[in-house]
Amino acid sequence: MTPSLIQRYRALLPVTDRTPVISLGEGNTPLLRARALEAWLGCRAEVYLKVEGANPSGSFKDRGMTLALSKAVEEGSRAVICASTGNTSASAAAYAAAAPCAAYVLVPHGKVALGKLSQAVAPGARVLQI
Repeated sequence: MTPSLIQRYRALLPVTDRTPVISLGEGNTPLLRARALEAWLGCRAEVYLKVEGANPSGSFKDRGMTLALSKAVEEGSRAVICASTGNTSASAAAYAAAAPCAAYVLVPHGKVALGKLSQAVAPGARVLQI
């Protein structure tokens, strides 16, 4: 099994031995060579694209959320809250469910597509329209 981001970069992060690792297997996303982009740019260098959609919630936001929820749990938090119209709320909800912590997401009333809201609701977040 591949180590979590926190385990992999522990020496560089604000974690201690008492920090629980809340991980969903984030990171280690593939690099894909972009040959068509290389040709279009006319460059001799190889160009690679990082496929961050391969993270658990489909976003690079998972890379930071693993640390955010790990530190929240370490400090005794039982709930987390964020204001987001998309990827942050989906990531927070997923990692809160893994913690387990309650998750509350604040969104602008009537301004967020149902598909985006469902990404936060599916793992159990409570969405509050303001």
